[in-house]
Amino acid sequence: MEACPIFLLYATLVVYINHFLDHAGYEFGIPFLPLSTIGIAVAFYLGFKNNSSYDRFWEGRKIWGGIVNYSRTWGNQVLSFIDNKKMDLSDRQAIEKELVYRHIAYIHALSLQLRQPTSFSIKHPKSVQTFKLDSPERKHWNEQVGIFLDQEEYCHMIKYKNAATQMIRKQGERLQELAEEDEVVNEFRFMEMMRVLEEFYNLQGKCERIKNTPFPRQYAYFSKLFVWIFILLLPFGLVVEFEKISHSYAFLAIPFSALISWIFYTFEVVGDNSEDPFENWINDVPMTALCRTIEIDLREMLGETSLPEKIKPENGILL
Repeated sequence: MEACPIFLLYATLVVYINHFLDHAGYEFGIPFLPLSTIGIAVAFYLGFKNNSSYDRFWEGRKIWGGIVNYSRTWGNQVLSFIDNKKMDLSDRQAIEKELVYRHIAYIHALSLQLRQPTSFSIKHPKSVQTFKLDSPERKHWNEQVGIFLDQEEYCHMIKYKNAATQMIRKQGERLQELAEEDEVVNEFRFMEMMRVLEEFYNLQGKCERIKNTPFPRQYAYFSKLFVWIFILLLPFGLVVEFEKISHSYAFLAIPFSALISWIFYTFEVVGDNSEDPFENWINDVPMTALCRTIEIDLREMLGETSLPEKIKPENGILL
């Protein structure tokens, strides 16, 4: 909406110049036929860009849907596969809690990593900066990751550039210990649980592929260029069309030009904001809410009753 005054002022200027030159006996404006051809071409181009941008968002959402499903599978396996009749109930519950809590720490760490800006991050104009959230800081790691790991392990993990990867590795090491030393997990169950850990690596890699592969800049650049060319030419064509009805109708070109310009400009901005689903914008994949859902489900599997509330939308925004 911030661009609307600009479109109104520009259209008013064009209509005023047309009115002045028309009384002076000069022809002004351009035929609407070539302008409509340009508009159709720009609309197709915007449609292609927005569809491609949405595909990136939807792929990210499907990946996180897989993370949710496999997280529940992991919790079920931990509670079902950890079995040793000679083990005390308290020892078994401690192992289950350790494996489940480390996984909760993993998903939070993954979401925080994906929200870190990179060299590929788009530098949007100030007009849309209000739609961007603050980048994750150390306090977010302490609040979302640190509470699920013991202090020594947490301090060790955050030293890595890719802490989420190391947490899955740690899960594998712990499973190997349980299989070889304590004989808590038999060979078949060990392989099944390792397969689920492998799937987490696959899903994480897919997220990182989207994160580290920017939307081709040529599409974004020329889309913006074509939209502005169309917006700049639009009042010159509309004023001619309205004058064909009546000379006094020429001033209707102002609101219609501003409206059409705003629509095309909005399509362009929507496409930009959908390109990177993990860049910490309010319309990105709601990883915070998904992580909270996983946390609630897994802790409930452990029999815990003091659970956090689900993340609720604020002003229509689900983080």
